Amino acid sequence: MADQKRDFAEAEEPIPFSEVSGSEHAETTNVSWTPEEEKRVLWKIDLLLLPNIWIMYLLSYMDRTNIGNAKIAGMADDLHLSSGQYSIMLVVFFVGYVIFEPPSNMILVRVRPSRYLPTLMICWGILTCVMAAVKDFKHLVALRVIIGLFEAGFAPGVLLLISSWYKKEEQSRRFAIFISAAILSGAFGGLLAGAISGGLEGAHGIRGWRWLFIVEGVATVGWAFIAIFILPDFPLTSKRLTPRERQIASARLREDGVTVRNADGGNVGKRQSFWLALKDWRTWGFILGYMVIVGSSTLSYFYPTLVRGLGYTSVVQAQYMTVPIYAVAFVCTAVTGFFADKVPQWRGVIIAGWLTVSMITAIIVCAVYNFTARYALLIIMAAGLWSSNALSLSFASSTLGSMEPETRAVALALINAMGNLAQIYGAYLFPSDNAPKYLIGFGTISGLLGFGVAVYLVMHILVRRYERSKQAITA
Repeated sequence: MADQKRDFAEAEEPIPFSEVSGSEHAETTNVSWTPEEEKRVLWKIDLLLLPNIWIMYLLSYMDRTNIGNAKIAGMADDLHLSSGQYSIMLVVFFVGYVIFEPPSNMILVRVRPSRYLPTLMICWGILTCVMAAVKDFKHLVALRVIIGLFEAGFAPGVLLLISSWYKKEEQSRRFAIFISAAILSGAFGGLLAGAISGGLEGAHGIRGWRWLFIVEGVATVGWAFIAIFILPDFPLTSKRLTPRERQIASARLREDGVTVRNADGGNVGKRQSFWLALKDWRTWGFILGYMVIVGSSTLSYFYPTLVRGLGYTSVVQAQYMTVPIYAVAFVCTAVTGFFADKVPQWRGVIIAGWLTVSMITAIIVCAVYNFTARYALLIIMAAGLWSSNALSLSFASSTLGSMEPETRAVALALINAMGNLAQIYGAYLFPSDNAPKYLIGFGTISGLLGFGVAVYLVMHILVRRYERSKQAITA
């Protein structure tokens, strides 16, 4: 059947297609299409999905990480925060975030993403604005916990959407685009924080760091209302596509071995999907690898503090000097994503290679104390971590594509959730009393990255053996 579909796809004219009567979402197994049709459908999917989730993730990541910029812009002094209290603020966000990711994806796969995800966004955007009114440490902790609960559903939800719309060899570049939003949010966050610290400080009697929460929170809520009218749902249920386009989008995924959600509902119950995801060894392999990457990437929360500790004593200058770190990471992530789709079978090896680069730079940082040299090494390390982050998600998503959508939703949420669990211990890697060398943080990251290299090399071998065995069975 797969060979027959490819023959149809190469024909100059498509086989006549009739819209399904009774239910326009009904599945059609004998769908055929021309390459030109597929390109038009893919372009439309890209146009609806990628810019939207990019902006949503940009705002999400800025709302999540602006706490670091606010800290050095006066929040720590105004609220009399200690280094330990700052670490607690980072940790409490991820407690609820980690716990609610799998349940959120179990809901998302059964509802409309175009309504569910923007609703979450509106809630955490409003709460971000409220953070401008905090008076003490307890208020900050409470708000960070609640914001974490609402943000919990966004990232794993986007992972599910990308895995539900794109073929396996199309995913690396799309994940690179998605992760680039987090990278640029770091750069934009630094620029925005610098502009606020220098320009809005004291405006209307409000401190600059409070304006940071207000501006970013309002932007988040504003875009969430726009996203409701743009974001697509799933291939067989999205009203953004015509019936013909929905059938092509779904059929081309089935041809690629990706299991598509039925238009009339799920195939697997909530409890069963959860246990199937837990029992799959691939889920746990990707969890271990992603925990290494995310745990090491907690470095990003301390970029302003680290750069300031490297000798840039001006608060505004320290904010701006974080921008080159993200700029180089953006370029490396984009190039890696596009290259990885050309050789999808080598994704695990490419990840291991980038983690090796970051590990070597982390080791050197422990021995070199020159400000300029450490800054350059920090840039290289960040590039390796961000590039690995994007590619690890596409590696997991494409490998798990054959799972039922409900099971895949849980597995991807578990990978993202357990990966973010690593941010809890990562928040304690750079205490202020360890400045300016921060040997505890960089030494720990060196060990983590060495473990990560081994994990992804093993996953590369095991996944290739698993897929070859499946092909032999179906042949």
